Amino acid sequence: MKKRAWLPRAVAGGVTLVLGLTLAACGGGSGSSNGSGTFHVLVYGDASNKVEKQIVDTFNKTSKVKAVMDTIPGADYQQKLQTIINTKQAPDVFFNWGGGSIQPFVKANLLMPLDGFIAKDPALKSDFLPSVFNGAVVDGKSYGIPMRGTQPVLLFNNQKVLKDAGITPPQTWDDLIADVKVLKSKGITPIALGGGDKWPTQMWYEYLYDRVAGPGLFEKALSGDKSAWNSADSRKALSMLKQLVDAGAFGSNYDSVKYTDGGSVALVATGKAGFELMGSWYYSQQQQDHPDFAKNGLGYSAFPAVAGGKGDPNDVVGNTNNYYSVLKKTKYPDAVAQFLKLMYSDEFVKAQLAIGNLPTTTNTPQFLSTSANPAYSQYQYDLVKKAPSFQLSWDQAYPPAAMTQIYTAVQEFVDGKENADGFIKAMQALPTA
Repeated sequence: MKKRAWLPRAVAGGVTLVLGLTLAACGGGSGSSNGSGTFHVLVYGDASNKVEKQIVDTFNKTSKVKAVMDTIPGADYQQKLQTIINTKQAPDVFFNWGGGSIQPFVKANLLMPLDGFIAKDPALKSDFLPSVFNGAVVDGKSYGIPMRGTQPVLLFNNQKVLKDAGITPPQTWDDLIADVKVLKSKGITPIALGGGDKWPTQMWYEYLYDRVAGPGLFEKALSGDKSAWNSADSRKALSMLKQLVDAGAFGSNYDSVKYTDGGSVALVATGKAGFELMGSWYYSQQQQDHPDFAKNGLGYSAFPAVAGGKGDPNDVVGNTNNYYSVLKKTKYPDAVAQFLKLMYSDEFVKAQLAIGNLPTTTNTPQFLSTSANPAYSQYQYDLVKKAPSFQLSWDQAYPPAAMTQIYTAVQEFVDGKENADGFIKAMQALPTA
């Protein structure tokens, strides 16, 4: 999962773990003469901890070295992790988002490359979808094993609204612009946008940049090549986004609407908006807030293709997965390696599907029928499996220090407070390390 803002409100709000207690025992485990000891696994505190605890219990049934699960409530996770990562309280294994979320730790030489583990057990890599596994590869080395579920961004819709308007989910960008005009003419907000949260706005940039330029432009920018943001493809993507805004796609008060308080979600469920671009967790959010609509009226499709664009229409953006990374200073690398093997086990896959997560293991398809919504799970899995590129969300791909600057830049351009030159300048100023 992503930062707390992306979580269903019941999940984020339901965490009652106390940081001082849960971290009290963190730090490298102490060994003993008979080979026993403990290592600590630090996870993001939320409803998925049910599965993580189950897997820890399974591991401990057969291992002399025991795993101890510690949690930090979601709202505090990133900040607290950065505070303890280089102290005696640091865990042996910890939850992260791959990409920029671990890059500073790699550069600080705190993390253990997992290529040695993989050489001994190739399934630690081969049993995961490549586009997802690669989300935790830094400078050609593997630093994470997928440990939850994938979260691609999809274009959701209200099926009744679209049917009444005589339109269908757009296959191309031109289709989307045409749909926007039809819905607006009928007094319906074409696309719900939780602009008050800022990060939902970012999704439109992520997909447009990919469809226009392909994944290479963002990869260049992330590597420190500031010229990427001032390229012709970058300016074209910005002009297309402006076209969408000027067409009235998001209405006029989107900055006062939020996803996190259920505002944008309700607009779609109640038929006041036709579409919403959101991560795959949107289904569970609608299921929680508007269960009848989730069951009978919620539609979904891939982001539309851009004619003449360099990006493959099968590319996806979003959160590839969450990962377990390992600190170099762990005293029990062999036990940790055995623990990580459980992340591709049948038990892991079935337990994740049971709570609505979609694991990215190669054995996932045989268990999809056991998920809360098999058709939806199958659609997502196929989408991710065939994706040539799965681009991590910009605010997770960049180091944490860049997050606020990204949010400000994407929102001010959409609001018309900055032109293309201003947006480009702001993105060129982002820290990449």
